[in-house]
Amino acid sequence: MKTNASLTISRRHFMQRAATLAATPWLGQWGGATESTSLPMGNAEHCIFVWLGGGMSQIDTFDPKRRGNAKASPKVAGSDYAAIDTAVPGVQFTEHLPGMARLAERMTVVRTVNHHVVDEHAFATNLVHTGRMISGTVIYPSIGSIVAQQRGAVSADVPAYMLMGFPNVSRGPGFLGARHGYVYLLDTESGPAGFSRPEWVNMDRADRRQALLKPLLERAPAGTMSGEYEVAQREALRLAGPDFMRHFKLGEEPDVLRQKYGGEFGQRCLLARRLVQAGVRFVEVSHNLNFINGTGWDTHNEGQVNQHTLVKELDTAMSALIVDLEEKKLLDKTLVVIATEFGRPAEFDGRGGRGHQGAAFSMVLAGGGLKHRGVFGVTDELSKKIVESPVSIPDFHATIHAALGIDPHRSLMDGTRPIPITDEGKPIAALFG
Repeated sequence: MKTNASLTISRRHFMQRAATLAATPWLGQWGGATESTSLPMGNAEHCIFVWLGGGMSQIDTFDPKRRGNAKASPKVAGSDYAAIDTAVPGVQFTEHLPGMARLAERMTVVRTVNHHVVDEHAFATNLVHTGRMISGTVIYPSIGSIVAQQRGAVSADVPAYMLMGFPNVSRGPGFLGARHGYVYLLDTESGPAGFSRPEWVNMDRADRRQALLKPLLERAPAGTMSGEYEVAQREALRLAGPDFMRHFKLGEEPDVLRQKYGGEFGQRCLLARRLVQAGVRFVEVSHNLNFINGTGWDTHNEGQVNQHTLVKELDTAMSALIVDLEEKKLLDKTLVVIATEFGRPAEFDGRGGRGHQGAAFSMVLAGGGLKHRGVFGVTDELSKKIVESPVSIPDFHATIHAALGIDPHRSLMDGTRPIPITDEGKPIAALFG
């Protein structure tokens, strides 16, 4: 921060300014109005955020380089698979991504995402979900909760934010409060637990129970933790019942379409499309909860041997999702994101796997009305260093928010403290027409 004396704000003036902002929550942001008006802004209505927990190897997926060899002595650093051309001239993916290669004109692989957290999955996961490092004094909201708070659900019949995966604080609402949290499920067939009324509880009995509960919930003071719980409980009661649960009946979809999506992960992606179609604003879908290759995307040691099964499953499901959204005329309205906590180095470890790398890795944006170009950013000959156009995690978040029509510089209020939505993130201007 510059220390020019003429720009120094006294502590008293700072506190007065903060108090004024706290008293006027209608202000979109703290200063910077002129700067924000020049930001690129999109018109997407939804986001499907696909999470590859463990650390996807960019050099084995969306940023292929020269071929390596884990079995040679000494081992040769490089991609484990051959590269193939895509629909965008000059852009290549690895051989196990043929479906996405054919759809490259509809996406942008951001090859130069970077951060400094490499040895701790939980910290890196939190950083990619919240855009900030863990703080001892503030629990920052996830990107899903921010989008839910800023935009709300498209339809009053569904929640704003749904999670298909294991819940944790990194995916939660943080200081925004429980009302902006997620509804989650682990099983696509049964839907979220607790939202179906037991058969032995008829509608009259359910209404009597809610009537008994209502005066207790209304006693919770607004703005307190119990008050936030009351709001969340009221929302859960509103959603409970067949009108919401019908969206989880994948059997209503044609068999041929379900087959195109593939296995369990593909069915999650199909469900994400149904939820978006129903009006859910933000859906996170976790990939590979069952560790089909033995280790998931965390391909140390022997985990690398069957990594191709993950890449193939990702390709099948994501290419089906993009085509399905396009055929339903939802692709321009829906930003599809493929995210992971960090990448992998070109070198192989002692048993043929790969370690962690945060200095340069890939994440993907598709649809959402963006001006796609196949790839953005350039890495060196082994995808270890950034050569051109680095993208920080706050920049990546700012791009998602801007695509959804959210000003990434707007401030949220943690009590009386204004906190910008992103930590000085700047949208990738080249993706906005």
